[in-house]
Amino acid sequence: MMNRKTRVAVLYGGKSGEHEVSLKSAASVLRYLDRERFEPVPVSIDKDGRWQCHELRRIEAANTESLPIPTDSPVIRLEPAADGRTAILPADNAAGAIAPVDVVFPVIHGPLCEDGAVQGLLELAGAAYVGSGVLGSAVSMHKDIAKRLAALAGLPMAPYFALSRRDYRRDPAGSTKAARMALTLPVFVKPCNMGSSVGVHKVKSWEALDAALMDAFDYDVKVLIEQGIDAREIEIAVLDGDPPVASVASELNAGPQHEFYSYEAKYIDSDGATVDLPAKLDAAQMERVRQLAIDAFVALECSGLARVDFFLDRQSGEFYFNEINTLPGFTAISMYPKMMEASGLPYPALLTRLIELAQERHAERAGLKTSYEG
Repeated sequence: MMNRKTRVAVLYGGKSGEHEVSLKSAASVLRYLDRERFEPVPVSIDKDGRWQCHELRRIEAANTESLPIPTDSPVIRLEPAADGRTAILPADNAAGAIAPVDVVFPVIHGPLCEDGAVQGLLELAGAAYVGSGVLGSAVSMHKDIAKRLAALAGLPMAPYFALSRRDYRRDPAGSTKAARMALTLPVFVKPCNMGSSVGVHKVKSWEALDAALMDAFDYDVKVLIEQGIDAREIEIAVLDGDPPVASVASELNAGPQHEFYSYEAKYIDSDGATVDLPAKLDAAQMERVRQLAIDAFVALECSGLARVDFFLDRQSGEFYFNEINTLPGFTAISMYPKMMEASGLPYPALLTRLIELAQERHAERAGLKTSYEG
């Protein structure tokens, strides 16, 4: 008797500013998932937050770089199944439940997707899922909290200030005074809970700070004003394990049309950036930044995978922790899978390992007691 294939819900879309990035990432995951072992189940979250389950043949027939979200597919809900898997049921309680899934692979980015919100729902649904849990997802997505925890763990940090929209609206000049006094131009303004460089601005004059803040506040209620430094951008892919392992580092170089690695440079302009993989680091630098990446992964309670970004100060040679991404992009040009492949783990094998890690973590947590009898 042949073993049943593992049913994997590939979750894509999301009610966030990174919705379109997710559609591209999920298309790559579907394309490279090992069909000998896994049966993909496309599940989407549209921009209004509706969850839908789609026929795989219909999704694949589109044969596009971005997965479609057919509006006439059934709206669904998730709940624990009796056999330990996760049931997919019609939201309107109609007949015709879809077969349960074994694992959920969230290929979604941004707020409400990788900040612990979806992870909490998946926990309630009893799902095994790829990536960090509620805590690791939440603290990693919040750039201010991530920096504080990383600093407590001893990771080096460049100066920055966090600013709430409420404080800024009440007193614009006063709320930025400390940043203006302590930081030197240029500075970077970025939303606290966004990724993919959405809403990020390089500010080269203090007169331009307010406009950058106003745009960043369109995406979040808290923003960071970070010290700009003459630095190289270094990234590391971390894969969970006992212990976690770090890939070789890569270096991102923004193209001539871009002053930094912006959203357009990442996803729109094919010449937006060049990549050195591996990064041109000496052996000591490579060893240090790989260890720093693992330190950040552990300090922030991450699971499964993460991409950790650093600045390498051209003047001092010091590495500074920038941010961590618990659900990095999985498009054909995304750095996480490229770095893992350069470290000896090809894309299909990487997907398989991530699903295995999700199942291992779920089994371990399922063994914990959920009641106390003294």
